[in-house]
Amino acid sequence: MTIKRLILSALTFVAIVLIGTSLAQSWNEPQVQSRLELCQANLILHAAEWNGSESGGGNPSALFGGSTEAAIEQYQELRDSAQKNLSKAKNRLQQAQPTPGITPEELPQRELQQQELRRSVEQLTQLQTELDLRLGILQAHQNKPAAAVKTWQDMLDRPGQPTTLVKTAETLIGLWSNPAQLLPNAEVQLKGQLDGWFRYQALSQLYQLQERQQALVALQATEQTVAQQAAGKLAIVSTIPLLGGLAGVVLLLVLLVQFAIQRDTALLAIHSDTKWSVPWDGETIWQVVLGFFLVGQILLPLVFSVVFQSLRLNPAALGERGQGYYVLASYALLSMGGLGVLYTSIAPFFPLPKLEWFNLNWRSRWWLWGLGGYLVALPLVILVSWVNQQLWQGQGGSNPILQIALEGKDPVALAIFCFTASIAAPLYEEVMFRGFLLPSLTRYLPVWGAIVLSGFVFAVAHLNVSEILPLAVLGIVMGFVYTRSRSLLASMLLHSLWNSGTLLSLFLLGRGSN
Repeated sequence: MTIKRLILSALTFVAIVLIGTSLAQSWNEPQVQSRLELCQANLILHAAEWNGSESGGGNPSALFGGSTEAAIEQYQELRDSAQKNLSKAKNRLQQAQPTPGITPEELPQRELQQQELRRSVEQLTQLQTELDLRLGILQAHQNKPAAAVKTWQDMLDRPGQPTTLVKTAETLIGLWSNPAQLLPNAEVQLKGQLDGWFRYQALSQLYQLQERQQALVALQATEQTVAQQAAGKLAIVSTIPLLGGLAGVVLLLVLLVQFAIQRDTALLAIHSDTKWSVPWDGETIWQVVLGFFLVGQILLPLVFSVVFQSLRLNPAALGERGQGYYVLASYALLSMGGLGVLYTSIAPFFPLPKLEWFNLNWRSRWWLWGLGGYLVALPLVILVSWVNQQLWQGQGGSNPILQIALEGKDPVALAIFCFTASIAAPLYEEVMFRGFLLPSLTRYLPVWGAIVLSGFVFAVAHLNVSEILPLAVLGIVMGFVYTRSRSLLASMLLHSLWNSGTLLSLFLLGRGSN
């Protein structure tokens, strides 16, 4: 074995350890899908308040299958998940306590681990408390005030609750107790700690008890406007994916029928002559893939660690816009590092045939392949995601950009996230995974095998264990589209459409549920 292969082997071991650690860390992290479902439930609750008869229609929320019972079930599931994760975090915090045999060198790392776990415990405690507040309001809306008061009282009986939320719970208990007890500054407390439909319900109860008819009428008028907007956002979030998914199912069935009839001449047919002429061997493939992971797992964290330490900055304390710039800078450096490894690895084999490698011919029908691939990917990924959700029960982690985009309000930060996800990511990742990896694998695998393997490598590269199956399916569809179209523009378009659709849903759900 050469020295180069020994180095590659050692670095591969390091990469596998780091990737395994990242996947393991995502094991108990919540998926953004759970938050999306809650946001959609909140939109449905808003829409249910719309008096559609004023415009000649019925209640639009019925179109989306909304009900208070369904919202309670979703909130209860997330609350149970938060409770489990809180118990696990507390156990890990207990295990991270310094032991008599710990060395001075290990102490700083142990203290850092304790700080992170304490922060996690605080966040999960606050999440659990916020969910209890909302569950109680849902129960009160169902004319179950006793159950609501018990939910809030149980929350108060737990030690370590945030003071501001404790005061909110006490205010809510007073509103729905029999007889009611109005605490001082109740209105300020409810407006400051509740949002969306839940704030509307609590303020409605307060104004009714205070007999403030004018304030109640104004509140109801505002809610009607919000409810109408919520119904429109629900129509976009629910109807467009539904129509796209149905179109994808029809297209997929047509393609399967065509394949059954025409076989070798069908659009789904992939022949042995579709392989690429690969001038490099497996060592080059190994080197490029390894470089991709090491740049993201070692080089970038090291660079940012040095920068933040020198500037005495805490990445977690960055504002929303700061996080946007941080994400953009990270992706720019990742792209430059990965493309640098790719270029230096294949430079000895230049010139490459233009029609075979990294083809960006915009005069072909690449846009039809990209659009058709997107429609077919919709039902396939949605189905796999649903199965995946049943397996993971809301755990397994998600891309942090999704969570930031869901909760973000800064337009500049949102524009940065949109550029990163919808333009930068498709350009870089398609060059790496479809432009280089997939064709290179055809030297050793059948074309279908190369498509599947490159799709799974693409999924693992996102370092979230719960996203591996859905992203692998998406990667396989993008690989097929690239193989048949022979244009990276096709898979880039598919990739961009997918990320843009996800961000649009996040934007509408995140803004519409507050």
